[in-house]
Amino acid sequence: MPFIDCKITEKLTEEKKEEIKRKFGQAVTCLHKTETYLMAGFADGYDLYLGGKKLKKGAYLAVSLYGTASASDYEKMTQALCKIMGETLQIPADCIYITYREVSDWGWNGSNF
Repeated sequence: MPFIDCKITEKLTEEKKEEIKRKFGQAVTCLHKTETYLMAGFADGYDLYLGGKKLKKGAYLAVSLYGTASASDYEKMTQALCKIMGETLQIPADCIYITYREVSDWGWNGSNF
């Protein structure tokens, strides 16, 4: 079960959220997961600062993954996520920051996986 938590500087339409979510569903195959259990969240119109300066266009994506993946899988995922943000929102790759967290215990529906 991957969760992609997005903090994005620009305001998103519902159509853009749907487009990004759909593309995330394709990208999670880099981590050997499917869209079936993908969760995505959007905090848009979010103020992001780097080096004391506000980013005009930027994104921070935190990817939580039930289980593990290899460094090369994460590299592929980073490339895919940067491409998605660039194509859909015209955010330059050098203004996209991504973190990964592997989770061994994940609860759902009254129990843990």
